[in-house]
Amino acid sequence: MNFKTIISSILFISAGITIYAQQVPLLKKSVVGNRIVEFIPKGFDKTKTPSLILASEPKSKGKLPSDWSLIPEFAFKNNKASAVLNLKGNISLYGGGEVTGPLLRNGQSIKLWNTDTGAYSVEGGKRLYQTHPWVMGVRKDGSAFGIIFDSTWKAELITNSDQIIYNSEGALFRVYVIDRKSPQEVIKGLSELIGTIKLPPRWALGYHQCRFSYDSEKRVMEIADTFREKKIPADVIWMDIDYMQGYRVFTFDSIRFKNPKILNDNLHKKGFKAVYMIDPGVKVDKEYSVYKTGTENDVWVKKQNGEEYHGKVWPGDCAFPDFTSPKARNWWAGLYKDFLNTGIDGVWNDMNEPAVNDNDFPEDKRLGTMPYDTPHKGGGNLPQGSHLLYHNAYGRLMVEASYDGILKTNPTKRPFLLTRSNLLGGQRYAATWTGDNYASVEHMKLSVPMSLTLGLSGQPFNGPDIGGFLGDTSGDLWANWLGFGAFMPFARGHACAGTNNKEPWAYGAEIEKTSRIALERRYRLLPYLYTLFYQSSKDGMPVMAPVFFADTKDSRLRAEEQAFLLGENLLVVPAFAKNPILPSGIWEELNLIEGEKQDKYQAKLSIRGGSIIPAGKIIQNAGENSFDPLSLFVCLDANGKANGKLYLDSGDGFGFHKGDYALLTFNAEKNKNTVTVKISGQQGKRNCNDEVKKINVNLLLDGKTYVGSGTLRGEITIALK
Repeated sequence: MNFKTIISSILFISAGITIYAQQVPLLKKSVVGNRIVEFIPKGFDKTKTPSLILASEPKSKGKLPSDWSLIPEFAFKNNKASAVLNLKGNISLYGGGEVTGPLLRNGQSIKLWNTDTGAYSVEGGKRLYQTHPWVMGVRKDGSAFGIIFDSTWKAELITNSDQIIYNSEGALFRVYVIDRKSPQEVIKGLSELIGTIKLPPRWALGYHQCRFSYDSEKRVMEIADTFREKKIPADVIWMDIDYMQGYRVFTFDSIRFKNPKILNDNLHKKGFKAVYMIDPGVKVDKEYSVYKTGTENDVWVKKQNGEEYHGKVWPGDCAFPDFTSPKARNWWAGLYKDFLNTGIDGVWNDMNEPAVNDNDFPEDKRLGTMPYDTPHKGGGNLPQGSHLLYHNAYGRLMVEASYDGILKTNPTKRPFLLTRSNLLGGQRYAATWTGDNYASVEHMKLSVPMSLTLGLSGQPFNGPDIGGFLGDTSGDLWANWLGFGAFMPFARGHACAGTNNKEPWAYGAEIEKTSRIALERRYRLLPYLYTLFYQSSKDGMPVMAPVFFADTKDSRLRAEEQAFLLGENLLVVPAFAKNPILPSGIWEELNLIEGEKQDKYQAKLSIRGGSIIPAGKIIQNAGENSFDPLSLFVCLDANGKANGKLYLDSGDGFGFHKGDYALLTFNAEKNKNTVTVKISGQQGKRNCNDEVKKINVNLLLDGKTYVGSGTLRGEITIALK
């Protein structure tokens, strides 16, 4: 159906009503990048719909190409705006960011209104913690397009096979369309508009252990000691809200966490990093320094009558920083100095939709957040606006302020920040996890398409709560989940208060062994993972990718959501997968740890023909040197060739900006009965010879393994006998 035949009756489902709208003509359509076009409707006002998605304001570079077919049509009525793009042909749709449901988004709809939704229970999982107004379409021939609806207003995104519909409850907005030869190139175009992740510290790619909550310094050290005693690799212990004094942010419980500096120092001695939670709600308490200084600096969100807005969260009545204000963001950033100087390594921003407990209200009055008409003062590039405009951006503005505070406190270290709520483009400041999932097989399986979709929406640094946050977790579920969760970009085990213990050793000796194997496999692959993260920080490519990235023209792969790729050269098939549809071509089984093939819970790994995967030795934390010896797993293509890359730097800090890194390119080539492996190129100034003293090559060919060894300085020759 053509848009013009339905424009007079656009359904704003999120509002629950039907309105009659008039088509709005285009004011401007211009090229702003390579095959990227900006569409601006007549009447668009930046003071009503400011961009919090784009990394910078695009500049016009020319007129719309005459052959351009993807043109949005806008409508507006009763202060509600919409855009529709009509589609032709057989198109596979993806995106929407943090969503439940299938990877393939044809015939789906989601509500874009960030919400605290335990077990994804709100509106049947159609409304989650983040807003990503982004859709990618892949055509039959493998070419692709992407669409950004540049708006933070409450909205609904509908992805029908013949139409993409974006219904907003606010003012007119801009639309950006990317049209390129492949989905990979479209993702790169997305990153050109919204930016990329910052390269994380290497330790952030290790395994993280968390619980709501480890209730004392003693218990935290028991957990850390047990990891080391049992030789289960791990890098991070997390502190949930119970470390605080009465849930007051930026404080420590005077009895159970009375010596945070000593605790963090002890964790560091054992090779652990410490991450602590900080929520946005600040307890209303005139004797509490954070509330006092916030009041003195006039940073709080206020009601229309000028009184502070108070909402109930963990500490009771709370005031909330107005993060639209530069003064509030600077004040918030400054709070991190004394906090981080206790030796804290990373920060977790939670409850930042912002979530409010309004269960005392009548059911029809419960919003779970501030009233929609609550004003935000704005400032700088942001106009004054209502909560209806800024709600979806609240978490994004909070993590920007948190990131700045962390960096200012420790300017020689790369910040690590995790957030529950965010907005498309917010990956520039924080990693994310997929919220409060449930300990069930359903949510275990769902975690794969959820993480894949986030990666396809510009957020590669993501993962679920392995094992499930809510509810008790069985040993079988834990082992199945960790068996593939160990290969997701962000790997963290977590558990809610009142549930059973969910550490790798909590389920008996057999599951402990399974857990050790799974995490040893991850740690062996840290060199490969770190290389993928480096590449993602450059071009926005997902670390965890759908299998159709292996062959974008193979329609069989478009809906596959059990198996996934790490990069484009390592295939991961979880143990739960039933008859997954896998890419054709040369794929050789990759084994990393003794006993993994016999363990029913471990995901199956396969390396793609034509690729070289770097791997390290088994280590207990990312601070250890895993590169000596370095292992290269080689799988030749049909022409007897292969290549791969390895990125190395100090693992933290910003020396790589000044050339203190090495990006090595390895090549392999078969000549009769020998295969030669060598370095064919190096970028960066870092001398790797002290880190990589020996190289072991494992050539995987026709189900057999051929080995050789050498150094960075020369060729390594393997005889095929």
